[in-house]
Amino acid sequence: MKLKIVVLAKQVPDTRNVGKDAMTAEGTVNRAALPAIFNPEDLNALEQALRIKDQHPGSTVGILTMGPPRAGEIIRQGLYRGADEGWLLTDRKSAGADTLATSYFLAKGIEKIGNVDIVIGGRQAIDGDTAQVGPQVAQKLGLNQVTYAEEVLKIEDGKATIRRHIDGGVETVVAPLPVLITVNGSAAPARPCNVKRVMKYKYATCPMERKGDEPWSSLYARPYLTLGQWSIADCGADEAQCGLSGSPTKVKTVQNIVFQAKESKTLTGSDSDVESLVKELLDEKIIG
Repeated sequence: MKLKIVVLAKQVPDTRNVGKDAMTAEGTVNRAALPAIFNPEDLNALEQALRIKDQHPGSTVGILTMGPPRAGEIIRQGLYRGADEGWLLTDRKSAGADTLATSYFLAKGIEKIGNVDIVIGGRQAIDGDTAQVGPQVAQKLGLNQVTYAEEVLKIEDGKATIRRHIDGGVETVVAPLPVLITVNGSAAPARPCNVKRVMKYKYATCPMERKGDEPWSSLYARPYLTLGQWSIADCGADEAQCGLSGSPTKVKTVQNIVFQAKESKTLTGSDSDVESLVKELLDEKIIG
């Protein structure tokens, strides 16, 4: 059974390095001021997609991402691990999108790809932690959806059997194809990059990434080194539903809070120190 799989992946700012320049005056993330990484749970989703591909010869895995031209790096990272192709949704008018506008543009991209059997992505992105984009894409496309997945157990007879983690345990569900799946970070980690594939795809770029004076520009005649790049118009999307104009959510500010250690003291195991500590806890009504 040959399957057409699309992985939703996102290049996100490394939220471990949020500082005073993390937000723009408009209340959007200043991505240029933060290091960019592959969203962690999207890597878990990619691994599940590649495992399905391994189990079903002839299947294909594509990476779909939305962002500025530098987000093409996410597609290359997918190609290095085993993906077959990729598409970048990029348009200045899509900047500042919240989950509603993002899911709309992604859904239009999936419609343009066409005949997709499985859409799979991470549960949530670390720059928003909303877990909304996957379900919203499913709703816009009218797809069955399974969230919080830990493993796609099998695909057969037009149905996907999936183990998902829920509060209090796990459950196994069966969903007809086409289906959208979101994957937890507790799923299997992504496989490492393959050296041969790195050498093959290291110059794979979207047209907007190219400056035109690269020493290897003659290699761009090879079709596999040109990644897909689509604008809002290319996908037949409505500009009013993309970017800031299509985003009812507004972020006013982001603060980097550093917890300051309070005064501390060291106690020994002596009877006097233990009695002193107990008395202090009783006086402060912490115990008692």
